[in-house]
Amino acid sequence: MFVNLIITLSISSRILEVYNYIIEFLNNFSTLSIFYAINTLIVLTIIFLESQKASSSWAWILVLLLIPYLGLILYLILGRPIYREKIFPYSKQEKIEFQKSLLETSTPYNISKEEDVKYRNRNLIALNYHSDQSFLSENNKISIITSGDEKFKLLFEDIRNAKEYIHIQYYILKKDNIGKELFDLLIQKLNENVKVYILYDDIGSRTLNKYTLKKLIDAGAKVKSFFKSSLPLINLRMNYRNHRKIVVIDGKIGYTGGFNVGDEYLGKDRKLGYWRDTHIRIVGDAVATLNFRFIDDWNSQVLRKKQNELIDLNEKHLYNYEKNTGNIPIQVVTSGPDDKLEQIKYGYLHMINRARQYIYIQTPYFIPDESVIDALKMAILSGIDVRIMIPSIPDHILVRWGNYSYVGELANVGAKIYEYKKGFLHAKTIIIDDEVTSVGSANFDNRSFKLNFEINTFIYDKETTQKFRNIFNNDIRNSKLLTKEKYNNRKLTIKFKEALARLISPIL
Repeated sequence: MFVNLIITLSISSRILEVYNYIIEFLNNFSTLSIFYAINTLIVLTIIFLESQKASSSWAWILVLLLIPYLGLILYLILGRPIYREKIFPYSKQEKIEFQKSLLETSTPYNISKEEDVKYRNRNLIALNYHSDQSFLSENNKISIITSGDEKFKLLFEDIRNAKEYIHIQYYILKKDNIGKELFDLLIQKLNENVKVYILYDDIGSRTLNKYTLKKLIDAGAKVKSFFKSSLPLINLRMNYRNHRKIVVIDGKIGYTGGFNVGDEYLGKDRKLGYWRDTHIRIVGDAVATLNFRFIDDWNSQVLRKKQNELIDLNEKHLYNYEKNTGNIPIQVVTSGPDDKLEQIKYGYLHMINRARQYIYIQTPYFIPDESVIDALKMAILSGIDVRIMIPSIPDHILVRWGNYSYVGELANVGAKIYEYKKGFLHAKTIIIDDEVTSVGSANFDNRSFKLNFEINTFIYDKETTQKFRNIFNNDIRNSKLLTKEKYNNRKLTIKFKEALARLISPIL
């Protein structure tokens, strides 16, 4: 018994020593030490758990080690991947079942050898289905829109004719002159018992708030911002933006492309001048896929305590798409940082590799990764006519020099590079061989490929692609050719700006 008492006292003494050691350790363990421990843990996570490219991993490891505390903040805001997070409520299988039901089909696409364009591009169609579960719909009619005046005229007329609901999603939504006109029209429709849902990006539409939206909300509109931060002035998801542009009216008419909502899209910005963009108006089956994307995005931002704001996929009014409207085959493809696959980039790459005659690209931001640059170089060196059009007037100065760096590299191997001079070129299109066109919100840059939520249509139609080619050729008249000789004779200061822009291009 005495021995047991000695053992007990000995153990108690030992526990007391450990306790005192822990207290002393915690007293000496500063806040900076905690941050350094977290910093080290993140470095180890990047190395062993995150499946990022080696160049990206090394870049963040160096940032975290060389500037540990600032680097940690930068990583949390800019570098933290979100593909492991479940952001959107509907699964891939639910998307498939939704399209089956709406399109009244059991297969994602039907292609026969007699259908030349579709048959020759059957692998691209299969790629878009397997990567994004996008069905090929053929009962479609589209209108191509290239000016803001035309876009808003058509959109406002369709909104005036709305009977049941209006779904609106934009990256940039401003309450300036054209924005007020849109808001007033929506309030009018709300008074006619038309349901209105508006989703805007929290960063892109940062001028909006509960005060600027009060009249709309009081009239009954449902309004949400995408990835809204619960913290003032800090948004840990600010690097991941919803860049999609979608409008769906009564399930019958859909709009998507490059235009946002703001006076600058009508050419009223003194610096940028005329705004040259590309949008499409769709009537037909493809509207169903646009609608699914909007509903999935909307429902992802509904708080648990407000489940009554969810849009039910089974609501009958969603199934009002127009039948027997046209015969243009379309796939609507989306991509985003919630998925490791880069669906729209894969579609671009397949088009580039598939081309046999020409590749025409229009984009305001041409800062691609090596895979796209290499694919375009191979096309050029194979004798394919590659033409790329970028704006001469920049909206972001670093992007201008980034653009210049990459198009110059392609000019040196034979690409024809055009700088649009009439105003600001914001169109995002790629067309090949009078067969396939892709138009949407995705630029040719890392941000669109990996960081933003994007949406593009892939159109398999000879006549439509010829129209897009004619539009491109008309834009050449308002552009100047950047020759290999002119690029190689640029000033040393420009070369320095290009090098700087290229260095930080992954986050531009």
